[in-house]
Amino acid sequence: MQRTTADELAGIQRLWPSFEQLVGVRGRKIYARIDEQRNTYTVCTPIKENDSPDSLGLSVGTLAGGWYLRGLLVGEPPQVYGLIADGMAELQSMSPADELRPLVEFYRRHDRIELWLPIRP
Repeated sequence: MQRTTADELAGIQRLWPSFEQLVGVRGRKIYARIDEQRNTYTVCTPIKENDSPDSLGLSVGTLAGGWYLRGLLVGEPPQVYGLIADGMAELQSMSPADELRPLVEFYRRHDRIELWLPIRP
C-alpha cells in the first residue's frame, strides 16, 4: 500500500503523519521510494491479510528488485531524518546509480534507517 507526493520537504512532512495514521506502524515494515526522474516521494508498506488499500484511499505498488548498495543511519528522530540526503549522496559517490529504479529508505526501527541505492550488477 502506498501514497505519493512531490519530492519536496513540505509535502513529505504532510504525507508521513497521514500515512502512519491510516495504516499504523506497529508491526509493519515501512519504506519510502524516491523517484528522481519523476520528482516523487512514495511512502509504502506491504499489504497484510486484513488490509484494504481501496477503503483507505491508498494505491498498490511494488518496490523494484535488483542490486542495491546499502547504508545505515542510526539516531533519534527527528535529527536522524536530517542525515538522509547526505547519506544518500555518500552512497551515490561510491557507485553510479541505476537511474531506472528509485532510491529507497527502509525504516527498520524508529532510530534506524537503511538507505538503498539501486545499482547495476
